[in-house]
Amino acid sequence: MRRNIAIVTLAAILLAALVTIVAAANTGPASINIFGGESGKVPFPHAQHQDRIKDCIVCHGVFPQETDAIKKMKAQGTIKPKKVMNLQCIKCHKEEKRAGKPHGPLTCKNCHVK
Repeated sequence: MRRNIAIVTLAAILLAALVTIVAAANTGPASINIFGGESGKVPFPHAQHQDRIKDCIVCHGVFPQETDAIKKMKAQGTIKPKKVMNLQCIKCHKEEKRAGKPHGPLTCKNCHVK
């Protein structure tokens, strides 16, 4: 019985290590152009956000880790236009500003590029 518990525990530890290694290896591109609707694309410094935030789930808990995820979510009605950045990006940028930390843009026109 103890041997089985030890084997299961070891397997769980190895699986957790493997998941961590795979996640670390898949950091995605350094910069991404996000679909921004009629207002124009949003150049997104992905690597810079990874360095600052550290926890991928902060963003990828909302947006799947796939190309054009936001565009697809808008088309499916999963997320409403103009809510994407207000609920996620601008909210975080404002929190950073209030905390006296360096922060990203706070208005639409400072992100969107036509």
